[in-house]
Amino acid sequence: LVLALYAGSLCVASGAASLYHDYCIIGAGPSGLQAAYFLQRAGRDYVVFERSHAPGSFFALYPRHRKLISINKRYTGKSNGEFNLRHDWNSLLSHDRRLLFQRYSLDFFPHADAMVRYLEDFASLLKLRVQYNTAIVHVTLERDGQAWNGHYFLLTDQDRQNYKCSSLLVATGTWVPNVVNFPGSEYVEGYETVSINPEDFAGQTVLILGRGNSAFETAENILGVTNFIHMVSRSRVRLSWATHYVGDLRAINNGLLDTYQLKSLDGLLEGDLEDLAIVKDKKGKLHITLRFYLENRNTSAGIDSVTLPQDELDNFATRAPYDRVIRCLGWKFDFSIYNRSLRVMPGKGNKKKYPQIKPSYESRGTRGLFVLGTASHSVDFRKSAGGFIHGFRYTTRAVHRLLENRHHGVPWPSTVYPITQLTNSIIKRVNEASGLYQMFSVLADIILVRENATAFEYLEEYPVGVLAELEMQTGRKAPNGLFVIIMEYGRNFSGADKDVFYYNRAVGEAQHAWQSNFLHPVIYYYKRLPTEREMRLRPPDWPLPRPDAVHHIVEDFLTDWTAPNAHILPLRRFLENCLSTDLRNFFAESCFLFAFTRQKLPPFCRQGYVRMQGLVGSEGLRRHAVEAGLLEDYTLTDFPGDRPPDSREGSQDQLLRDHAIPVRPLQHLVNAKDE
Repeated sequence: LVLALYAGSLCVASGAASLYHDYCIIGAGPSGLQAAYFLQRAGRDYVVFERSHAPGSFFALYPRHRKLISINKRYTGKSNGEFNLRHDWNSLLSHDRRLLFQRYSLDFFPHADAMVRYLEDFASLLKLRVQYNTAIVHVTLERDGQAWNGHYFLLTDQDRQNYKCSSLLVATGTWVPNVVNFPGSEYVEGYETVSINPEDFAGQTVLILGRGNSAFETAENILGVTNFIHMVSRSRVRLSWATHYVGDLRAINNGLLDTYQLKSLDGLLEGDLEDLAIVKDKKGKLHITLRFYLENRNTSAGIDSVTLPQDELDNFATRAPYDRVIRCLGWKFDFSIYNRSLRVMPGKGNKKKYPQIKPSYESRGTRGLFVLGTASHSVDFRKSAGGFIHGFRYTTRAVHRLLENRHHGVPWPSTVYPITQLTNSIIKRVNEASGLYQMFSVLADIILVRENATAFEYLEEYPVGVLAELEMQTGRKAPNGLFVIIMEYGRNFSGADKDVFYYNRAVGEAQHAWQSNFLHPVIYYYKRLPTEREMRLRPPDWPLPRPDAVHHIVEDFLTDWTAPNAHILPLRRFLENCLSTDLRNFFAESCFLFAFTRQKLPPFCRQGYVRMQGLVGSEGLRRHAVEAGLLEDYTLTDFPGDRPPDSREGSQDQLLRDHAIPVRPLQHLVNAKDE
């Protein structure tokens, strides 16, 4: 007995010991694996806790009908990998070309099993440190002044093993089903358990609670075998092509809208689900009534004692009884495992299913706790793609860069270019950058102007919500002004009630670029870094405070912003006006002429020609420039006896040429002087 007690005490002691890591990631879904990839590439101490035996356990169950609505566009006509990610909504970011999702599925809307295989390979091929079959059941804080954030995070798993971390990255997603409680809700089947065999619904009448993609996905599956389907929700249907939000109803699932509007019995209704009640009759049919009819009544006494709406209104919409009622209301974040000391609080209004976080994705209640992936969608809910793989793969990288600067002194990656490359750098990014394209109005490229506007520093995909904290969050300085490049839709183009197919919906001329409707680049210029107060007081629906100058690059049907007159020229002139400089490129002959006729050379001549840099010209290039009106045609004029006998006729390939300038005889100059 003594030995047994001693052995038991050792087990308890070993269970109480904490295993330390700098970074702990909860969840091995897409965002957790993406964070692990960046930490591993940086050589950091981390671990990923996954409750299941494999990564991506959510996709092993959902969507129930196994078709993803994230597109897998394998062909774009281009070989630029960064550009192609604009149309690849499933791949995570990595250096390994084998880990592109197009290698796992040929379908435009892939099967969910392909995502499970992809995530398993992502974790194994990159040798990510994932600890499977470890469910974190409790998280609390341990105060310590020596810790990075003034405290450690203490995590406990299902076996009472403790773990200690300096930073906590929560990547659990939203997986707890949303449930509405009302009288009779016990008769409702959940999306997570309802049968997916259409034959189980043959000849039945079905009511679906909800109006998101899961509700329409369920309806699409049984549309051809039911008597009719009714769908009820608090809000009206929102079509993704009208709202430009990929979380709204997608065309692949909207068959019920056809049968509703083409008078084929199915229908949509609006109403608050909490006001409903369900009563079951002796035949097992489900009748819809209103909660207030059941007040002070005993529902167990039978349906005959319950007042139904059709008793007072004989054409009540849902007067027909239903065979089944299915709940498809989406999911919410699991708050249950977090101790009150962490102050992980739900958001407000339609964001209550997400935890409250800052635009930097850090918890509002606890420093050092970052929320990644779908659960971080409160930052851009119903605006951008931050709740989906093709969005949060970039926000996860942004969080990693913030952590690298905060804890390891590694500044935000940047590149310094001469000012003459400003226009080219912007044009290149807006035409190929996938992070700007997918996380429009949320992530932005930042251009920090150097002193005297001779050079600039380029930072990619920084969260615009923390622009006021740029110097602290990135380790970069912005004393001389900055440009912010983001992508935006037109102000009044997106909405559930908008007709996005109206005639003359597109803008084609540069002078009307500010009226562009479709996604297009917008450049904000600030003479100084905006303050936190200015960020708080920015105009409604503006991603940024009012700038000193703003420029819209006109929308393009091909999303190809390389047209010289429509796109590049207006942008260059905007940049020149902001910086009071000349950003044009010049031939060597022009720089040579400017050196004798101007007090100040353009930057291109100072940084290129004067330093003996540039491309070697040719007669063909020079002739093209003359014909295009870019150079004057200085015709060589030879005078008898002026050309030495050994003069070479073929000196046409040198960039600088000596031109014979016709002059009057010396006597004429003397006479002119006398006059």
